[in-house]
Amino acid sequence: MRKLAALAVLVSSLSACGGAGENVTPPNPPTPGPAPQLSADLCYLMDTTMGEISLAVDNTHTPVTGNNFASYVDEQFYDQTLFHRVINNFMIQGGGFTTGMVNKPGRAPIVNEANVGFSNLRGTIAMARTNVPNSATSQFFINTLNNPQLDYSASSVGYAVFGQVIAGMEVVDQVSITPTAKHGVYSDVPVVDVVINSVTKISCPAG
Repeated sequence: MRKLAALAVLVSSLSACGGAGENVTPPNPPTPGPAPQLSADLCYLMDTTMGEISLAVDNTHTPVTGNNFASYVDEQFYDQTLFHRVINNFMIQGGGFTTGMVNKPGRAPIVNEANVGFSNLRGTIAMARTNVPNSATSQFFINTLNNPQLDYSASSVGYAVFGQVIAGMEVVDQVSITPTAKHGVYSDVPVVDVVINSVTKISCPAG
């Protein structure tokens, strides 16, 4: 039940955890043909207090989301933010709060690119949002299990996958099992801060 409640809202603002499920007609049909393969167009090193995570971002199939993430990185927006929401056997969420669970507002929300055909598989990174389809700003989550229930479908607008972990999945797994507690109105907050020290652009590995 805890996982289902968490699924109900992967909150962009984290004003509450849980809530009503989606009852929104998907705005666009899915991309026809076989599901695309994630491209490694842009790569980043995320240095955290629990270790380093390397990410590859697909700017070919998810250009809006990829460029949005790149802009936040260029602005050093993610530096000293937290993995503020951690649910074991589900996902870890970050990119919108600083120490003390202080909200760090992002820029204007972006269009949801969940319909391109990527699945929320273990190790993929996707945008967090409210129940409003096009509400994602800065916050993202990394799937720690295969979570196809988060994908675009005939009954759900889905959560937009835009990249994947290419190194450091063991760090993601360690973050996912860190002890959590309630912090004011927020649930699933790590007891000891998991800080994103910095996110920097790196060269993508060949091949």
